[in-house]
Amino acid sequence: MTQNQPPTIDDVAKVAGVSTATISRAINDPDKVAKATRDRINAAIDELGYTPHFGARAMASSRFKTVGAVIPTMANAMFASGMQAFQEALSEAGVTMLVATTGYDPEAELRQIRALMTQGASGLMLIGTERPEATRRFLNLRNVPHVLTWAAGPADEGVFAGFDNRRAAKSMAEHVLAMGHRKIAMIAGISAGNDRVAERIAGVRAAIEACDGAELVALAESPYLLQNAGDAFDEVWAAKPTAIIGGSDVLGAGAVVRARARGVSVPGDVSVTGFDDIGLSLVSAPALTTLRVPQIEMGRAAAEILLAQLAGGTPKSAIFETEIVERASLAPPRS
Repeated sequence: MTQNQPPTIDDVAKVAGVSTATISRAINDPDKVAKATRDRINAAIDELGYTPHFGARAMASSRFKTVGAVIPTMANAMFASGMQAFQEALSEAGVTMLVATTGYDPEAELRQIRALMTQGASGLMLIGTERPEATRRFLNLRNVPHVLTWAAGPADEGVFAGFDNRRAAKSMAEHVLAMGHRKIAMIAGISAGNDRVAERIAGVRAAIEACDGAELVALAESPYLLQNAGDAFDEVWAAKPTAIIGGSDVLGAGAVVRARARGVSVPGDVSVTGFDDIGLSLVSAPALTTLRVPQIEMGRAAAEILLAQLAGGTPKSAIFETEIVERASLAPPRS
C-alpha cells in the first residue's frame, strides 16, 4: 500500500496474519470466525482504515454517482432545508444521495461512514469539526473527499460550507445585551462531542464577559426536544434571568411553552431567543427572535464543493453569515 492508495484486503491480511478468505468470512459471516481472530482482523481494519467495497466491479461503471450525508438526526428541522438543497444540487448533477444518522454519537458516525462507503459512496458531507482521531485517520487513509457543514474552521481542518457558530451566538448575545439585559441565562444543546454547541456557548460567554455588569446567571444543556427544553427552563428560571438565549429554535420554543405553562410572561417577565430560524420559530407564541442560518445556501454550496472534489478539483471553503431576525419574544427588561 502506497501513501496515496487506499488499503486493500491483502494489506489487512498481512497485518492481521490471516488469509483474505478469513477476512471475508469475518466481514460477511462473523459467527463463523473465532472471536480472537475477529478482534485481530477488526484491529487491523481500524489501523489501516480499510473499507470493504461489495460489488466493486458493478460500481466501477457508475463512479461518482453516489455520495453520502452523515447527520446527527432527522428528527430536528434544523438540518431539513440544508439537506434538501444539498440533495437537489446533487440530483441536478445526476448524483444520488445516501443519508445516515448518528444520534450525536461520534462512534456511530464512523460506523455510518464505513457503511456508506461500503454501499458505494464516493464522497461525504459531514456535520461540524469535532470527531475522534479514529474517524480522522480513516478519512485520511482512504483519501475520502468530504465537505464539512454547519461550521467554519481553519483550512487545515478541511473544506467547509458553513458559518462561524461562535461569532453568530456572540452577535445574538450582544443584541440581547444592547436591549438592556444584564442577567442572562442560556439553554444550549449537549456540548459533549458537539463543536457547534461548544462554540455557541463560547460566543455567548464572550459577549457577556465583554459587557460591564452583565452576568451569565445560569447555563443548562438540553437535548433538542420541547419537553427537555421546558425542563431546562425550570432549571435556569430559578436564577431569575431577564433573558434566556436558546441554542436552537427548539430550545427557545420549549422554554416559551414552559414559561406560559408556569404563568411567566414572554417577553414581559423574561425574553427568549432562538437559533436557526426554522418554521417553529414563527409558530411559537410569541414568535421567536432568532438567528437565521442560511441552510439552503449552505446545502447547495456543500454539494458544489463535494462535486468539485470528486472531479479532482481543490475548491475553497464557502463561509456564510447569519442574520438576526427580530420577532416578539425579545424586549427590553422591565425596569
